[in-house]
Amino acid sequence: MTARFDSAATRYTMAILAHVALVLAWYLFVRIGEVPRFVMPSPGDTIASLLEPNYDWWFNTWVTGTEIFGGYFLALVVGVLLALAFTWSRTLEALMLPLLVTLNMIPKVALGPLFIVWFKYGVLPNTLMAFSIAVFPILLNTAKGLREIEPDLLDLVRSLRGSRWQLFTKVQLPGSLPYIFAGMKVGAILAVAGAIVGEFLGSDKGLGYLMLQVQVTLDTPAMFMAVILITVLGMLLYGLVLLLEYLLIPKDARVR
Repeated sequence: MTARFDSAATRYTMAILAHVALVLAWYLFVRIGEVPRFVMPSPGDTIASLLEPNYDWWFNTWVTGTEIFGGYFLALVVGVLLALAFTWSRTLEALMLPLLVTLNMIPKVALGPLFIVWFKYGVLPNTLMAFSIAVFPILLNTAKGLREIEPDLLDLVRSLRGSRWQLFTKVQLPGSLPYIFAGMKVGAILAVAGAIVGEFLGSDKGLGYLMLQVQVTLDTPAMFMAVILITVLGMLLYGLVLLLEYLLIPKDARVR
């Protein structure tokens, strides 16, 4: 337990030092290179932009966070349920999976204008954009994990008159968790991209919308701050996935 803690502490310390070094390099590059503020602001100028009340940082951050987390949660639920349905019915898989693959080939940017026509401006179309990008890796990884269960173990549970639900909760779900979390990690990254793409294409609030507004006035510090806040939201979502994985899966069973 101590060795495991020491290893985790070392990793986190190195990660923090890497981020500190990046900020320091950013500061030195701007100061030593005398880079104009409108090209690349200093870390101090970027943080100072948070004091600008007209940008309503916290509201826009909340909106973007709602789109990211909402779209991701929807993708997780739909992806796992579809994977389970495909595992239970090979006919349904043969019918639906090729169709889903075809739909996934549609450039998600092309869906933005359609979502605006169907659902108007607001949180909903951007949440659906995040969902549409994040759901497929979760679906594929979960389906793969459910199929990787030992056939003999499944036959044993069936021979003991276990129900389909018991088979799923006692055998398939625990055995497929490493694959599910692998898909969840990819989906977390894509959900952030999906929400921001939706805001770029058409929105009246959120950090992506704010970036487009400040771009007109060349307020580069505010643009940098918006990027940082988007990154923080993504790190929170990804960190939550890592925390759940740490709690639910032994280290040697995780898919890297």
